[in-house]
Amino acid sequence: MRYGRRTHLDDDFLLQNMMGPNSVLLLEELIQDIRLQPGARVLDLGCGKGLTSVFLGTEFQAQIFATDLWVDASENFQRFREFGLEDCVIPIHAEAHNLPYARGYFDAVVSVDAWHYFGADPKFLDEHIVPLVRPGGTIAVSVPGLKRDLVNDEVPEELKPWWQENMNFYSKEWWRELWEQSPNITVTKCFSQPGHEKAWSDWLRSPNPYAQLDAAMMKAEGGKYFDTIGIVAVVKWRTSWSAPPVRVATATF
Repeated sequence: MRYGRRTHLDDDFLLQNMMGPNSVLLLEELIQDIRLQPGARVLDLGCGKGLTSVFLGTEFQAQIFATDLWVDASENFQRFREFGLEDCVIPIHAEAHNLPYARGYFDAVVSVDAWHYFGADPKFLDEHIVPLVRPGGTIAVSVPGLKRDLVNDEVPEELKPWWQENMNFYSKEWWRELWEQSPNITVTKCFSQPGHEKAWSDWLRSPNPYAQLDAAMMKAEGGKYFDTIGIVAVVKWRTSWSAPPVRVATATF
C-alpha cells in the first residue's frame, strides 16, 4: 500500500507490526500541511515498532529519532535496516518523562497513538517537549479520543466493560483547551481525523491479540463515541535564548 509520495508498505508487514489503529495513515493526515526540509531533526515519540519512523524516514531526507519505551531499540533497528534507513532513523529506548535530548535540538516532534499515556498531564507539554523544540518548530500529535466529553465523567454502559481509569480519552475541544494553556506554543490545528474509521478497521484486521480484544469494544461502541484527534502547534520564539533558523517549511503534503 502506498502512503505519501514514496512510501510503499506491504499490507501483511503493516498488519503484523501495528500496535493500534493504522498509525501511518493517521500520521500522513496529521502532517499534510507540514513539509520537513532535508536535514531536519524529528522526534517520533512513542513510535512503537517504528512504522511511523519508516514513513518519516522514507518521505523526507531528515534525521528521525524513533523513541519508544515498550519496544526494544535493537528490534526496531533491524526493521529500519530492512528499509535501508539505518543511517537516518535512529532507534532510542526512553521514557517520555526522561528524554535524553538537548534543548532546542528538534525541528519537529510527532507522536501517534501514544500521547494520551503521558500528555494529559497539564505540565507535560511545557516541561518535557517544548524545551526540546527549536523556536518556530512544530509539535504534531494524533491521539485517540471522544466525539464529546463524558458528562460528569459518566461512562456509557456499553463501554464500561472496556473502560480504564487511565485511558485519557477526551474530545478535541478538551485537548485544544489544554494546549492553549501553554504560553510557549500556538495551536494551529485541532481536528477530528477523517481517517479514524479506516485506521481502526485496519487495526481490527491485525493478528495482534489486542486487536482481537478491541473488536468487541468497537462493536459495542458502534461509532457513537470514539474519535481520533489531530493537534498541531508551533513553538513560539523565546527571547531568553537564540537558536539557528528552523528547518521546517509549511507546504501542501
